[in-house]
Amino acid sequence: MPAKVKVEHSPVASPGDRIVVESEKVGQAPRAGEIVEITDSPSGPSFEVRWDDGRRTGFRPAAGSARIIRAEKRENA
Repeated sequence: MPAKVKVEHSPVASPGDRIVVESEKVGQAPRAGEIVEITDSPSGPSFEVRWDDGRRTGFRPAAGSARIIRAEKRENA
């Protein structure tokens, strides 16, 4: 089995970015949270997400099922 590697960022997302997943059920709100960790493997990245409801889970989105909202870069004061 190929090794999984924790990464600081990927071409898709970085820790601190937001992820929004549309519901498969009509009338149900999208699920959103903050990406806290990314693990890369040959089959694509998986995200450790702290969802807005407080739960923290691993998540590997299918193509086109999630939207990544980049975190704003903070300037050093």
